[in-house]
Amino acid sequence: MTKLSDIPAVIGRPCLRAIDAAGNLTLFTLSGLGQIFTSVKIFPRTLHQVYVIGYKSLFVILLIGAFCGMVIGLQGYYTLVQFGSVGMLGSAVSLTLIRELGPVLTAIMLTGRAGSSMAAEIGVMRITDQIDALDVMDINSLAYLVSPRLLASLISFPLLTAIFDVIGIVGGYCTGVLLLNVNEGAYFYRIASSVTMTDVGGGFIKSVTFGLLVTTVCCHQGYNAHRRRDSMGPEAVGNATTSAVVISCVLILVSDYVLTSFLL
Repeated sequence: MTKLSDIPAVIGRPCLRAIDAAGNLTLFTLSGLGQIFTSVKIFPRTLHQVYVIGYKSLFVILLIGAFCGMVIGLQGYYTLVQFGSVGMLGSAVSLTLIRELGPVLTAIMLTGRAGSSMAAEIGVMRITDQIDALDVMDINSLAYLVSPRLLASLISFPLLTAIFDVIGIVGGYCTGVLLLNVNEGAYFYRIASSVTMTDVGGGFIKSVTFGLLVTTVCCHQGYNAHRRRDSMGPEAVGNATTSAVVISCVLILVSDYVLTSFLL
């Protein structure tokens, strides 16, 4: 049974751990971003990471974007038809995708496909002493492993979000216009009249933020897999990968709310 005098220690210990983890993550992020501007050989590795993070994720983004747009078109039609506002379907599909679902779902998909890979790859390098070998050879491990992934994510996340939005709007067109006979001109007119550069810019701000959060968290979890309290060795890599995906998804949704409150 916990004594009354022990309550501050019970509450304070996890709070101090959370503050320590947030501080370590912040310093890790700043160090990784700083190496982008100081490392000369970062660009070839960045191009490779753009291929790994961006190009290899293209198919799943196209698939999810198409079906997401089709579902929004279907649900939007049967909602708007009750109010006699079917002509607003283009606005509903485009604004929903550009403002919210495009950046969020793209980030979550990339977390599962690319983020988990980052955490596992760097985690394996950590427990097999490859990162220590880089340090012994006077190679900055952050500049070699983390900074290219950060820069590649800052490039790939907005581009994939834009592709997701476009494919989603096409999916909404297929459902609303081709299947449910919504007027084609009204659909595209409402998109052109409703979507502004503020909406597009807000979506890109979210995608850049999500890319920074996902890459930092996943790389940090893998980089510090050897310091985990709950496990060690290969099990630590598995737990670090799981933690990276869970923490990234939670931060995506939390930061989405914060950014939405500022951008609206």
